[in-house]
Amino acid sequence: MELAHSLLLNEDAYSQLGEVQKAEFIFDWLRYLEKLLLATNRSDVKEKQKTLVEQLLSLLNSSPGPPTRKLLAQNLGILYSVGDTFSVYETIDKCNDLIRSKDDSPSYLPTKLAAVVCLGSLYKKLGRILGNTFTDTVGNILKAMKSAESQGRYEIMLSLQNILKGLGAAAAPCHRDVYKAARSCLTDRSMAVRCAAAKCLLELQSEASFMWSTDLDSVATLCFKSFEGSNYDVRISVSKLLGTVLANAIISKHPGKAASRQSMRRASLEEVLELLATGFLRGSSGFLRASGDMLKGTSSVSRDVRVGVTQAYVVLISTLGGAWLERNFAACLSHILSLVSQSHPKVTQTQSDAVCSRRCVSFILRATIGGLLGEKAQIAAAKDICQTIWKLKKVVDAVMSDGNSETRLGSTDVAASQHMLVCALQELGNLIHSLGTTAAPLLQDSSAGVLDSVVSVILHPSISVRLAAAWCLHCIAVALPSYLTPLLDRCLEKLTVLKSSPEAVTGFSFAVAALLGAVKHCPLGIPHGKGKIIMTLAEDLLCSAVQNSRLSAQRTQAGWLLIAALMTLGPAVVSHHLARVLLLWKCVFPVSPKDLETEKSRGDSFTWQVTLEGRAGALCAVKSFVSHCGDLLTEEVIQRLLPPLPCAVDLLTQLSSILKTYGSPLKTPSVVYRQRLYELLLLLPPATYEGNLCAILKELAADLTAPDIQVAASTFLLPPLCHPDDLLLLSPLLQETDHRFIEEQLMFSNSIACGSLEYDPYSVFENDVEGDSVPKPLSPTLSVISSAVKLFGVVCAHVGEAQRLLILEQLLDSIKHTKGARQQVVQLHVVSSVSSFLKYVAGSKGNLGPEEMRRPALALVMGALESPNPLLRCAAAEAWARLAQVVDDGPFTASLAQVSFDKLKSARDAVTRTGHSLALGSLHRYLGGISSQHLNSCVGILYTLSQDSTSPDVQTWALHALSLIIDSAGPLYYMHVEPTLSLTIMLLLNVPPTHAEVHQSLGRCLNALITTLGPELQGSSTSISALRTSCLLGCAVMQDNPDCLVQAQAISCLQQLHMFAPRYVNLSSLVCCLCEILLDNSMLVNLCSPYLLLRRSVLACLRQLVQREAAEVSEHAVTLAKDSREELIPGNSFSQDYLQLKMIVLILNLNVLIRVFKTKFKSQYIISLKSATRDQCYQLL
Repeated sequence: MELAHSLLLNEDAYSQLGEVQKAEFIFDWLRYLEKLLLATNRSDVKEKQKTLVEQLLSLLNSSPGPPTRKLLAQNLGILYSVGDTFSVYETIDKCNDLIRSKDDSPSYLPTKLAAVVCLGSLYKKLGRILGNTFTDTVGNILKAMKSAESQGRYEIMLSLQNILKGLGAAAAPCHRDVYKAARSCLTDRSMAVRCAAAKCLLELQSEASFMWSTDLDSVATLCFKSFEGSNYDVRISVSKLLGTVLANAIISKHPGKAASRQSMRRASLEEVLELLATGFLRGSSGFLRASGDMLKGTSSVSRDVRVGVTQAYVVLISTLGGAWLERNFAACLSHILSLVSQSHPKVTQTQSDAVCSRRCVSFILRATIGGLLGEKAQIAAAKDICQTIWKLKKVVDAVMSDGNSETRLGSTDVAASQHMLVCALQELGNLIHSLGTTAAPLLQDSSAGVLDSVVSVILHPSISVRLAAAWCLHCIAVALPSYLTPLLDRCLEKLTVLKSSPEAVTGFSFAVAALLGAVKHCPLGIPHGKGKIIMTLAEDLLCSAVQNSRLSAQRTQAGWLLIAALMTLGPAVVSHHLARVLLLWKCVFPVSPKDLETEKSRGDSFTWQVTLEGRAGALCAVKSFVSHCGDLLTEEVIQRLLPPLPCAVDLLTQLSSILKTYGSPLKTPSVVYRQRLYELLLLLPPATYEGNLCAILKELAADLTAPDIQVAASTFLLPPLCHPDDLLLLSPLLQETDHRFIEEQLMFSNSIACGSLEYDPYSVFENDVEGDSVPKPLSPTLSVISSAVKLFGVVCAHVGEAQRLLILEQLLDSIKHTKGARQQVVQLHVVSSVSSFLKYVAGSKGNLGPEEMRRPALALVMGALESPNPLLRCAAAEAWARLAQVVDDGPFTASLAQVSFDKLKSARDAVTRTGHSLALGSLHRYLGGISSQHLNSCVGILYTLSQDSTSPDVQTWALHALSLIIDSAGPLYYMHVEPTLSLTIMLLLNVPPTHAEVHQSLGRCLNALITTLGPELQGSSTSISALRTSCLLGCAVMQDNPDCLVQAQAISCLQQLHMFAPRYVNLSSLVCCLCEILLDNSMLVNLCSPYLLLRRSVLACLRQLVQREAAEVSEHAVTLAKDSREELIPGNSFSQDYLQLKMIVLILNLNVLIRVFKTKFKSQYIISLKSATRDQCYQLL
């Protein structure tokens, strides 16, 4: 490749290469040329410019791939900007002629696309120097777009963006034409085209004032339509466009004559917010359609639209800035909370809609208040939130004081205020939690009345509000531990005094439980005697529950909730009350099956509701005891715990008959009881309920195949059963992002609610909540399925072989005997359970059993491998390998591999090919190299599939499987390294950037190949040198990829190369590249990349570089700082301070920075560097 390092293309060396090597040679030359042109004397460039232009233009006809044509275009732009521009018009004409060509063959498409990209680069670099030629160019490009396929539309949008960027205001004659074309692309069926169109429009709006004036409504409606059926990247791009346009509508000063300024009035804040609210409430449909849907009772707003609009709210406020938010906070808070008010009942008409809408509102508040305001402004914001809570409480108090109980209970004011209060309370808790001890003056300010306002709404009629208030108190106690004991005393006193009020009993028991959950976060804890007080109060509530039927359910729940929360204080406290807890646990269940039969014959619906509530609470209390007090689980205690278990299982087997007798009121309590029992059994050793294993297994099978189950939620069942690396094949929704809090609701259908605190009040004291995040338990219907799947794996592994075979065949039959959507639900549950079983057996080094056990297990997994659900295929591939692992028989493993070989050879559909490709990769992951013959066969088949350009999904899965095989084969794979690397580079240079998922899999392959080569990459032989050069070239291609996850793969590969062959990695360019991704000089608040995974890759790489070559990294960073300082805004002193700060942090405090990124930047909960002082910045870091 050294022959490629010259100003002119070495045509002699080029002509002697093969096709793949030619592509590599050209790409490497263009990379070198880009750097050389900027460093070469201008006169030398002019001397060879004519020849160089001819060579570059000749490459247009050589079908350059996407990375090559991008470099080619950049070099042309640099060449004409450094040298003469005499021939640039000929170049433009030639590119236009290539675009006008009538040749529509696939082989000519790369040439057309290269011409489009070149035009964009030329106008971006030269701008107004090119005169009025842009009108013909833009017209030609727009005409070509009418017949272009998705790749063409994608490149045309990006090219138009570059043209607009280069020309600025001079492109005004073409603004309307570009706008019209980009509008159609913003709702394109290709997600990549939508993203490109959003970028084009974002560039256009900076000069085209009509977008944020006369056409503002049209632009907003267009963005709402673009959100329909969108993916994560589209929502990021379009929300940025919409938020920026709306911000300009508020703040921009319109240029031009006085008359034009008068005709284009600035939009008011109220108008802009109302426009966004329209999208949030009605979606992309027009007013008439939305009104019709409202009358029919159907929802017209899909969740992806609502999530997209939510992100647009954040972009709008972030663009306007922290100072603006501080001035307009009251108006913004009122508007945002009104999105879930009684004015818009459609948003909260169902539990699912309410939960999702509340989550969107909470995200807006957290991302803006937590991300843009300094401490002083946050304290002021907290006071405003308290005032809002007081106002909402007064509305509720006025309604509740009404003497007419029917009016009181049915009031829409009470029902609607609950969602506003929940959002306000959660944000207040998050705000105080993030402020920490600096929030002390806020709580001490009697005029704000923070504690009084929170405690007052604990009596709200809505359980959601009571739980939100309890969680808010939890956050206050964690932030300010000195308030923990006084708050606990206050709530215990209220609970004792107001025991006759149902709202007070549940509300203050929630509060006490939440405060007990905060004790583990407070170093000094609480006085030892508080445990005795709480235990006595819990006993009193349980004993008095039968005295008043109006309070039975509330007191029963409150008593067991307090006991369960008390368990979190640990063995030191619980040991003093253990005897009383065990006695209560024993008394809550019947002594014998005969007593249970007696209960069934004499109870009524209400009695059973209270009974099931009490027994579910008791099970949860024991679960909490087992989880938090493991040191107390002596043999004696276990023997005292066990007697009620058989009775609990007996009741489980009787629930279906009880439900038939007493009807639907018992449906939810029975589901919760099942959930609690399954969760407890998961924590206990199977030997403790050995006598009930068969009965439990039958109930689990019945739950998983019940005819009334209509919920198919693969996104919460299957990810734990898949290998974490395989989840990269699937949606970004399954990965960690900055928007995970709202994006995860899109994993469920519109009829299924995402997690929320009211679904499980017992989660209010759990300790698995991260930071200030509110607990988000799933609904009981989903939770019981999840628990059943996990427990099935444990129980099925411990029953007898005959019973195991019987249950597997029963599950197989249950799938066969159902049809349509119902069959998909059953298959999902069954395959999840079998996968859980195989995973448990493999983890415990067990064995599947006799040969007859293999047939039903194999049939179950085989069917899922060819499921249209990609997540189910992913789990099935994992189960396929686990099955081979637990059978532990060479011929059987070989037969599984052969099945996949045969399927891949004969099948033509993408579903079968993807499933069995991953199955082969999973087999190698768990069983290593099966045999050299099978390794050769696998590699050959996956090579073929990875080149199937007609199906990007097949390419993605085949390449991912190939990366697994490379990893697992180790030295055995060495003979395949060279052809695999050639294949990888060839695909990297030719696969369109619109297929980002293929590039991500290619990155994993390259990473695995680098690991396989290892320290040998340091060698100086010709073959090793060629392999090393190819690896570096592959990294360079991925670094230039527009997809952030591909860039993350490139950084990971460079990190590996730096570890194995450090002297061959250009540290200067790498450090500069990493800094540019991590910190964006043009935006002093936001990180450049919206992808958390990319930022983490950057930090991981920087940490390795600093640990190994600190001096060199420091030198390159200082150089970058000097270069960057020249580009900062003149007169902005804080810009230089900020640059110095970020470089110091980057070099000297990297480990601290990593912790900040993981805890603060992950959800954008950061203090704005724009509005903070230097001391505050240092304090943050």
